Amino acid sequence: MKVLVADKIAASGVEYLRQLEGFDVIEAYGSSPDKLKELVSDVDAIIVRSATSITADIIAAAPKLKAVGRAGVGVDNIDVTAASDRGITVMNTPSGNTIATAELAFTHLLCSARPIPQANASMKAGKWDKKLFQGTELFQKTLGVLGLGRIGTQVAKRAKAFGMQVLAYDPFLTEERAEELEVEKVELDELYSRVDFITVHMPKTETTTNMLNADAFSKMKDGVRIVNCARGGLIKEDDLAEALKSGKVAAAGMDVFEEEPLPGGSPLRDYDKLVMTPHLGASTVEAQENVGQEVAELIGAYLQNGVVQNAVNAPSVDTSTLKVLKPYFPLAYRLGSVIQQLAPKDVKKLVITYSGKLVDLEVKPITRSLQRGFLRKITNDVNDVNAPRVMQRLGIVGEVITSSKETDYTEMIRIEAHTAKGVVSTIEGTLIGNALQPRIVSVNNREIESSLDEKYLLVLENHDQPGIIGMVGTTLAQHRVNISNMNLGRHNQGGTAFSIYCLDSRPPERALDQIREHEAVKDLTLVDLEDAF
Repeated sequence: MKVLVADKIAASGVEYLRQLEGFDVIEAYGSSPDKLKELVSDVDAIIVRSATSITADIIAAAPKLKAVGRAGVGVDNIDVTAASDRGITVMNTPSGNTIATAELAFTHLLCSARPIPQANASMKAGKWDKKLFQGTELFQKTLGVLGLGRIGTQVAKRAKAFGMQVLAYDPFLTEERAEELEVEKVELDELYSRVDFITVHMPKTETTTNMLNADAFSKMKDGVRIVNCARGGLIKEDDLAEALKSGKVAAAGMDVFEEEPLPGGSPLRDYDKLVMTPHLGASTVEAQENVGQEVAELIGAYLQNGVVQNAVNAPSVDTSTLKVLKPYFPLAYRLGSVIQQLAPKDVKKLVITYSGKLVDLEVKPITRSLQRGFLRKITNDVNDVNAPRVMQRLGIVGEVITSSKETDYTEMIRIEAHTAKGVVSTIEGTLIGNALQPRIVSVNNREIESSLDEKYLLVLENHDQPGIIGMVGTTLAQHRVNISNMNLGRHNQGGTAFSIYCLDSRPPERALDQIREHEAVKDLTLVDLEDAF
């Protein structure tokens, strides 16, 4: 087996591969694209960091290539689509920098409490301004953690060791998990009003972009201290600058920024109370060692035994099985995403029932695709391999049932979302026609069909009365939103009606609010599937 290491990783990782029987390791750091095309002509795997791009041209020049390993989290420098088309597995190392980033975040917390960098700069300038650098203690203060994933959890543990009270905001954190970590789960506005420090560990999504803005700052205590070592763009930087200027934010620490490198004219550079680092989250000897060793082990296990771990583009199945299962992946993925958006946020259990032809198939990869869809709007760094572990971390139990019970369809996937109160949402789906199009056939035990090949689904529950369809259509038309298809269902005349409108574009919130305000409307949810294809 020939492995090309295109970017420098930890020496222990390279040595690990060299020790594997039958492995030939080529180190070719800093190779040009043309040189890389020559080198990959007979390789089985490529390992990169962020410097080398594995483009479609590179992949085309590597007829034997089976796997690409990324020593790090992001795979932006790898053409995953081209790799997937060739059946090449792309794997990354999402956990190797967890401790490094958590410790950096805590370092920024400490520097926001005690102005060490500023005092050091003053001393280097020949001064002794002892009275200028009075700080505060972490002990018995309250820390708000936004996002209790891998890194947020590690920060929370360190804060507890410093005698801090920890509040956590994470829509998908269960009470049981919060109790296990000895943190208090609260809503966002309550967290803002109670904490002395805030550290952000959320993925960057449509809902979290600029989540810490002027409105959020206005809800916080005067003199709050804020740290972001997660993603640039979670804090609106102009608003942070104003909050630092006014004193609303007493101090802050930033490792990530909206634009990197940070522009020379950024207003953030004007405030001594803000300590900045140039995206150093993973910049420790140990983190680099971890990701180098981890990617080497991933590639070794895959080439030796076909074991797939941390894959971003493939389920853990052989090629022949994958061909049979492939049509079910988009169906399961989109059904998972739909029910996550329809169900309450405190889901504790998913019961997945496969029936019809699916009973005779290996459903584990389908289940993981479904879980990945469920997690799609919760976290960015999830794939078919780590989805079950992320679900477990969120405290969501999974149960899979294969049923021989006859249905109206040749195959069916049913998902039940449970909270502590019991079943709260259900959805059923199947594949329709020769093209095997994914389709909803039931929602909340109501028979109703709808395509899953649409970007937006407007799911409406209302009192069954004339004029509702016209009201919805008119409202959407006023906002230039086109309805591509619609489907209706009800149990009985005059009772509760249920409808799904397929939309070509996302309606503005004011349009949705207009529909919600109608006296006959009981519930409305906009399901976003825009990037679920």
